Amino acid sequence: MASGDLIPASRVSEEDLPVGHVVTASGRISGVHRAGEPFEDDLPFTTDELVRLDDALTEGTRKTKVRFNAYIGDLGVDTAVGADALFPSTPEAERSVLIAVSPNQRTVEIRSGVAVADRVTDRVAQLGATAAVASFGDGDLIDGLVSAIRVMSAAISSP
Repeated sequence: MASGDLIPASRVSEEDLPVGHVVTASGRISGVHRAGEPFEDDLPFTTDELVRLDDALTEGTRKTKVRFNAYIGDLGVDTAVGADALFPSTPEAERSVLIAVSPNQRTVEIRSGVAVADRVTDRVAQLGATAAVASFGDGDLIDGLVSAIRVMSAAISSP
């Protein structure tokens, strides 16, 4: 896994995970780090940032009953096509939202599943993208994702 990429758990085989890593019941990948051992790579986000993102994903999902997924990484030359290709492999794609950020292309793509398309409208996606872009302009990817999730979950109608 490249540094900074959040790979959907559905695209990872448990056999390929390092020792101490699992795919959780929620579909996220969780891993241990032994105290005192140095990290092998320069990590792109702090633990506090990742906790904030995880909390926002969990709260948004619980509040709306729509599964929120986030992806940060290269979406290819045509980011829309890249997001379209990625979306079906995300956890619970039919009843979820994907917020995909391609930092090098400076784009955010939002996709929603067919089971929630009547609630996650184009207006809701636009609100999320606008919230994200404001923070992305300041170079804060996590804050942008958290803002997008919060704004979208507030705008999504009740089930």
